Amino acid sequence: MDEVKQLVTDIKKGNIKPIYFLMGEESYYIDRISSYIEDNVLAEDEKGFNQMVLYGRDVTIEDIVGNAKRFPMMAERQVVIVKEAQDLSRTIEKLLKYAENPQPTTVLVVNYKYKKLDKRKALFKALKKTGVVYESKKLYENQVADWIRRVLSPKGYAITPKAAQMLVEFLGTNLSKIDNELEKLQIILPKGTQITPDHIEENIGISKDFNNFELRKAIGERNVVKVHQIINYFADNPKDNPMVVTVSLLFNFFSQLLHFHGLNDKSPRSVASALKVNPFFVNEYLVAAKNYPMKKVSAVIAILRDFDVKSKGVGANALPQRDLLKELVVRILN
Repeated sequence: MDEVKQLVTDIKKGNIKPIYFLMGEESYYIDRISSYIEDNVLAEDEKGFNQMVLYGRDVTIEDIVGNAKRFPMMAERQVVIVKEAQDLSRTIEKLLKYAENPQPTTVLVVNYKYKKLDKRKALFKALKKTGVVYESKKLYENQVADWIRRVLSPKGYAITPKAAQMLVEFLGTNLSKIDNELEKLQIILPKGTQITPDHIEENIGISKDFNNFELRKAIGERNVVKVHQIINYFADNPKDNPMVVTVSLLFNFFSQLLHFHGLNDKSPRSVASALKVNPFFVNEYLVAAKNYPMKKVSAVIAILRDFDVKSKGVGANALPQRDLLKELVVRILN
């Protein structure tokens, strides 16, 4: 995120490079950087003749280079944006000659999503020398809640840890999807609002009481009634609560709990750092550790491995999700 801010700051100051090669697994920042260049490098009256958007599936490297070598018309520079350039992965190395000597009056933006260049090859080295290579790495799940807070803060919003966790559990690590939902909330809610689980439930449709976050907490507390209420809700709404996701999240929780049992320093700050969780959630691990000794945690992890396979339809004899979920929680709680 800081690298993106610096890149934008440089462009604002007029420090504009002839090539921006944007690559990596996370498409969110690739799209943001590309859109910023598309919207801001040229004045509106310059774009008609001097800004071009190409798509990887429709062009060749030779087409891209040909357009990039044109001179701008009545403007200081032209912008050539190549979207979905990953479709050219088999021939991308042909860009080397141009990368070694790019047209100084062209800003070539290459969106190379879900892939990355081999850093040992000449093309990568040439691009680094004459332009900018930005690699957009996918965030780990435990990093996304903090990302949400960092995105909201400059816009005048805050969010509770539970609300952020609800978004992560429902939308995963797809930053574009999360950002879309955050933008909806910003339209509805006034600046200065702290986004809560109630806001998430009312405006996005994620239940604040019946979700994987609450299931994990209820299992950790051995709250049998609450566990079965959530399981029944999941069974009635299988599309919104796929079992494979539930099993994965529980597996991560008990794996962290196993790690917790092995810690020498169990102070909240140390636990939060070791498990890479928000300090707000540390108490859940303290409670769960009392209810699940290390030996039981190991047994639960084995159970979850078994049900991970079953949730994918292997060896489950086509049992409905409701029955599988009930059997899973009974085995965990017993």
